[in-house]
Amino acid sequence: MAQPDSKKIFFENLSGAGKAIAVLTSGGDAQGMNAAVRAVVRMGLYVGAKVYFIHEGYQGMVDGGENIKEATWESVSSMLQVGGTVIGSARCKEFRSHEGRLKAAHNLVRHGITNLCVIGGDGSLTGANLFREEWSGLLSELVEQGLIEADAIQKYSALHIVGMVGSIDNDFCGTDMTIGTDSALHRIIEVVDAIMTTAQSHQRTFVLEVMGRHCGYLALVSALACGADWVLIPEMPPEDGWEEKMCQKLSANRAGMKRLNIIIVAEGAIDRNNKPITTDFIKDLVVKQLGFDTRVTILGHVQRGGTPSAFDRILASRMGVEAVLALLETTANTPACVVSLCGNQSVRLPLMECVEMTQEVQKAMDQKRFEEAVKLRGRSFENNLKTYKLLAHRKPESELPTSNFNVAVLNVGAPAAGMNAAVRSAVRVGISEGHKMFAVNDGFEGLYKGQIKEIKWADVGGWTGQGGSLLGTKRTLPAKHAEKIADQIRQHNINALLVIGGFEAFLSLLELLTARGKYEEFCVPMVMVPATVSNNVPGSDLSIGADTALNAITTTCDRIKQSASGTKRRVFIIETMGGYCGYLASVGGLAAGADAAYIYEEQFDIRDLQANVEHLTEKMKTSIQRGLVLRNENSNENYTTDFIYQLYSEEGRGVFDCRKNVLGHMQQGGAPSPFDRNFGTKISAKAMQWISKKLVETFRQGRVFANSEDTCCLLGMRRRALVFQPVVQLKEESDFVHRIPREQWWLKLRPLMKILAKYKTSYDVSDSGQLEHVVHNRPKESDASVAM
Repeated sequence: MAQPDSKKIFFENLSGAGKAIAVLTSGGDAQGMNAAVRAVVRMGLYVGAKVYFIHEGYQGMVDGGENIKEATWESVSSMLQVGGTVIGSARCKEFRSHEGRLKAAHNLVRHGITNLCVIGGDGSLTGANLFREEWSGLLSELVEQGLIEADAIQKYSALHIVGMVGSIDNDFCGTDMTIGTDSALHRIIEVVDAIMTTAQSHQRTFVLEVMGRHCGYLALVSALACGADWVLIPEMPPEDGWEEKMCQKLSANRAGMKRLNIIIVAEGAIDRNNKPITTDFIKDLVVKQLGFDTRVTILGHVQRGGTPSAFDRILASRMGVEAVLALLETTANTPACVVSLCGNQSVRLPLMECVEMTQEVQKAMDQKRFEEAVKLRGRSFENNLKTYKLLAHRKPESELPTSNFNVAVLNVGAPAAGMNAAVRSAVRVGISEGHKMFAVNDGFEGLYKGQIKEIKWADVGGWTGQGGSLLGTKRTLPAKHAEKIADQIRQHNINALLVIGGFEAFLSLLELLTARGKYEEFCVPMVMVPATVSNNVPGSDLSIGADTALNAITTTCDRIKQSASGTKRRVFIIETMGGYCGYLASVGGLAAGADAAYIYEEQFDIRDLQANVEHLTEKMKTSIQRGLVLRNENSNENYTTDFIYQLYSEEGRGVFDCRKNVLGHMQQGGAPSPFDRNFGTKISAKAMQWISKKLVETFRQGRVFANSEDTCCLLGMRRRALVFQPVVQLKEESDFVHRIPREQWWLKLRPLMKILAKYKTSYDVSDSGQLEHVVHNRPKESDASVAM
């Protein structure tokens, strides 16, 4: 029932005048809920609607009184970086009864509220839908009881519901990610990384329990992100006899000089007979069978706490704005919808279809239809499980296919967090496919110098959590050294190349493709996986490393803003990396709550700068204490960071003072985020499988010969799918002078930042979510890896 494509509508045409919108958070809390509340409030006020907070969830709706308060622009300031939910959340038995919903309806009518934005889990959203269905009957009862006037039935005839899923478990069908999941993964990975150091010191085995009573997403993805030895999840219980297999695996890893073992268990883990598998059972098993020093760590509510990640802030902000748009466009016949994420797109799905699909998963598990339960979770979950099995469980040598192909892996360009996870994945998938894998140190410079050596399964153990590039990476391009590189490829009999890097890697493949006419050695399958903090590679919406950089920027901005707490009014001017690409400044600005972000792609002049200063001065006089302005390093050669700092300092004199920070290379450093670990792992595994396929296709008369355009590709994330694209076809999409794609999807997010910073702007809603059915059988290429 997808709606027809809407024409290009601009934001000015949408009006919320006369409408009242209420926002509540219900059920368990999740990091990012405050970002969603902030977005709903500010977008609602922006369109002219009245917006209300409902404190303490449905309990507050039933109790009414001070629990329902009108929200102002200032009332959601300084909450973007706060975990939990500042408007409170509570379980409410009373709302489950008819009498409780009658009280709630009365309280809403008192305030003229007929638009409800609910942030919670499937139980909260199901309750909202029931409330909506009963609405007209509830109003009739209130009239009969004399609590409201008869004309209220006509005036408040329909209750409109839009849901956003806030749940760290990511257990709601229809969306790739729920609000809070990415932040929970951050907490888990921080703990795992810390545990790994102490475990290595003492040669210990650690058994970690993570949340997920009915869903193993957190356990599965964290196991993938840290390279755990074993993972136990409710959707796919281990086969009978798993205890012996697990102990054999742990013993083999320890014998292979691995000093630690990590076992991750979802709290709802079960065996094939639906019997719980506890951490204590696993600990006792390992101690009894292997005698290993074993410790148990139960993470508990640590996973719900802390500051929301950049991903969750952006996701929640986008969902909040989309929810208000959905409420503005809804009619009496529109079913209650939930705002979801598919790939990097917002979509609207019928609420009850998603709830029913979510309930189907549990039914399948209860009936021991585990394969079906995994499929019902969605393609992203299914691919995570397949990738984990592929990388974690090495087959015996006798069971491996023998392809007799040699594949080389190298990093090109600047280092990016997640490169090592991508190399590990490529090496292990390559070995599983029967290839001999070779690591090249220092990119193409190392390749022409002969810095090539075979790399084995165990050599890449523990690489997922390492930042930078363990292989070494250089910006050297291959054209000048083509003859020497061809010689090395011939000497080592390299049959395929996997290049992991940024814009230099893209240029390198174009040069090698051109050189095929002169050197037959380059007539081999070649594929590039994008990895750069700048996120400026043509053909891919996302690059490995960009998420880690965004989190570094967001965390630093939080600390910088906090440093001004309690002092006089202050504005911070912050310079980000990215070359000519404004991704980090724009999306980082959205995540950090910036007032402005200056980028090359959106040209600005002195009049724009002056308008921004005046806008910020007005805000400073009335409400806010701190301002944040981001500038991409190459946004303008004349309006430098120093110039903008001096301009703001002079024009804000007497109202605020200024400070400036250049973030520099700290944006490239640090341990990779869970997103980058998993994105790198899955996209690299897919690239290796493509290489295997192309090697078979191009093997003729005892040799590999690949000279067609489709044997030299870039694997990129495009909207909802991972797509292989011949690099020669991406030339038209590239601005080679400024090293950026000609079109960039994230530019559509810039108006959101301006709206949330109280600027009047045009917002093109033609790309906003259209109502779709819940679809799990997406096209084969559709991996939604953007959502891990």
